[in-house]
Amino acid sequence: MSPHRAKLPVVIVCGLHAEARREVVDGLLRDVPHSVALHHDLSSAGGGTVRRSLRDAGGELASDEARLVNDCACCALREDLVPELERLAGDGRTRLAVLELWDSVEPKSMAEVIAAHTEAAEVTNVFAAVDPALVLPCLSNGDDLAEAGLAAAATDRRTVGDTWARQVEYAPVLAVTPNPAADEEDRALLRQLNPTARHFTSGSVDLARCAFAGFDVEAAAAAQHPACALLPQEADEAGVTTLVWRRHRPFHPERLFDALEEVSCAAARSRGRFWLADRPDTLLSWDAAGGALCVENTGPWLASLPDAAWSMVPPYRRAAAALDWHPEHGDRCQHLVFVSPGLDREGLTGLLDSCLLTDEEFGSGREGWKRLPAAFDVFLDPVR
Repeated sequence: MSPHRAKLPVVIVCGLHAEARREVVDGLLRDVPHSVALHHDLSSAGGGTVRRSLRDAGGELASDEARLVNDCACCALREDLVPELERLAGDGRTRLAVLELWDSVEPKSMAEVIAAHTEAAEVTNVFAAVDPALVLPCLSNGDDLAEAGLAAAATDRRTVGDTWARQVEYAPVLAVTPNPAADEEDRALLRQLNPTARHFTSGSVDLARCAFAGFDVEAAAAAQHPACALLPQEADEAGVTTLVWRRHRPFHPERLFDALEEVSCAAARSRGRFWLADRPDTLLSWDAAGGALCVENTGPWLASLPDAAWSMVPPYRRAAAALDWHPEHGDRCQHLVFVSPGLDREGLTGLLDSCLLTDEEFGSGREGWKRLPAAFDVFLDPVR
C-alpha cells in the first residue's frame, strides 16, 4: 500500500442475534455512501467450504467459496479475510468495509487478525447487534454451540451463553434493535453486562458516525484479559444486580470445588480472577454463563515473578497490579463479578466467604496449604 493512502476503515458487526445484526448492517450500508458489507457464512462448513458474500445497499455484488483450513471454519475465514480487505482497500472506491461476522464468531479474534496481518485496513470500531428481548434467553443458554448448530470447528467447546457474553463485553458500541417485547429489566441487564459501552438504536445516524470513531485493538484485549479486565462495578437497577466480590485471602480448594455448581448457577453471568491456597502462584480465570463454568490457568501472578521478569510484562498488566497491590499477597486476589436478575447478594457473598481459608488454615502458611486436597486438578494440570 502507498504510504500516502489512508487505510480502509473496517467496522466489525457481531452478535448471535442474526436479524438484529442484519438490521444494523443494512443501516450502515444505507447511511454511509460507498460502503460494502463482507460476510462469511459458516453454516456450509459441514460441506467443507465457507461462503463469502459482498454486498452494498443495492444488493449482492459478488460471492465465492473458500475451502476449510484444518477442518476449521474460523481458520478459513481468517485466511480469506485479509486478501479481501486488501483488495477492497486497493480499489480506492470503498469508504467503509462492514465486516458482518457469522453468529458465533467472536470479534476479538477478527480484530486482532486485521491489526496483525494487514496495513491496508484498520478496525475503526466494533458493534454488537442486540435484540433486547433476547438478552436473558441468550445469556442463560448453557447449550454447547455444536448443539445449536453454531460450532465453528469440530473442537469448538464454547457455549451459547458465554460466546454471546464475550461478544457484548468486547464491543464498545451496542446497537440495539427496537423490540416492544423487551422490558426495563432486559435493558438494565444489557447495561450492567457492559456498563462502559455506548448504546444506540440500530439505524440511527449517530451509529453510522460511530463506525469511524477509532478502535484500539491492544487496549481492547487488555480490558478482557483476566489479570486486568475492566470488570463491571456494583449496580442495582430494575431488578438486576451486579455484585462485586473482592477478597485477598485464598480459597480452600476443596470447599470451593464443592460449591462450584451453586456459585456458577447463582447468576446469569459471572467472571473474574481468583487464587487457590494450594496454587498460590497461579492466576486462575473464572468465566461462567448459563450455568456453564470455565476455569483456566492464565499464568503466574506478578508477585510470584522475579524482579528481572517484570520488564517483560506489558505496562497495562503492571499498572493493574499496582492499583490493587496488597502488602502480603501482592496482586493475588479474589475479584469476581456476578450479574443477574434476582441475585441473592447476601446468600452468594456468604457462600463465597465460606470457601476462603479459615483463620487457622491461613495461619498454617504455605507449607500447610500445600497439604490441602488438590480438588482442581480435574480442571487444571496437576502441580504435584
